[in-house]
Amino acid sequence: MRRRNLPSLTSLNCFEAAARHLSFTRAADELSLTQSAVSKQVSQLEVTLQHPLFRRVRKRLHLTPEGAVYLGEARKILAQVEMSTRYMQSYGVEADVLNIVTLPTFGARWLIPRLNGFRFKYPNINLNIANRTEPFDMQKERIEAAFFFGHGVWPRAECIKLLDEEVVPVCAPTAMEQTAVRDPLDLTDMVLLQVSTRPEGWHDWFEAQDLYTEHSYHGPRFDTFYMALRAARAGCGVALVPKFLAQEELDEGKLVIPWQFSLKSQDAYYMAYPEHMVDVYKLRVFIEWIRARLD
Repeated sequence: MRRRNLPSLTSLNCFEAAARHLSFTRAADELSLTQSAVSKQVSQLEVTLQHPLFRRVRKRLHLTPEGAVYLGEARKILAQVEMSTRYMQSYGVEADVLNIVTLPTFGARWLIPRLNGFRFKYPNINLNIANRTEPFDMQKERIEAAFFFGHGVWPRAECIKLLDEEVVPVCAPTAMEQTAVRDPLDLTDMVLLQVSTRPEGWHDWFEAQDLYTEHSYHGPRFDTFYMALRAARAGCGVALVPKFLAQEELDEGKLVIPWQFSLKSQDAYYMAYPEHMVDVYKLRVFIEWIRARLD
């Protein structure tokens, strides 16, 4: 689309406000414009789109089907412009927000305890932490630091290795009273709790011991290790999880390891950050903070 055929932000704002109020008059008041100015902007937008956006029924304004569809798109555009503008307004200054994403259970069990004191040392840096389990683009989503499990490679990013992983089976102590575990296959007498992000987990654990069972993929499936851990604590079955994520419950005796075989993962946990941002103050001090707290 040629640039002269693109609608202006003013016309999008006028359309969005008019659609929200279903009134050109209220939209004009909100935007500090005249009613005729709002009407003219909407008319120009309709010409550009080649579709009517509003119709009048008994002197009341209604969205057309095309208008209802375009309203959602207009709101996405305006929200993105606002987000990008706010991002650039704070870019590279000390008083800033640091956008971080992490795996849910890793964030709760490993990352958060290591953030204690960061706010007091760097009061002008606000950490914005979100959970992610699906792939994402760091640059497109304005993410400055990502904690992930993998090979330690991320496009256009530097990666810092945090820790290796070994997975073990865990269950409630009461489950051991109900099932005698004399070899690994006895665990199939319990319910094998599955984790969506590790669909091959049980198969690999048994295979590493030269064992096979048709039950490797059977059992309730959970989105996160945290949910699987909670299910195991509740006596719902046996979960296969990274040992460090279950260490708190193991130390407290709320979970036990029914078979002492741990499988070391080929992948590890890493922190990634955009390579072009290494000298940005907020990110630089956060990297230093995390490095200083590696076990």
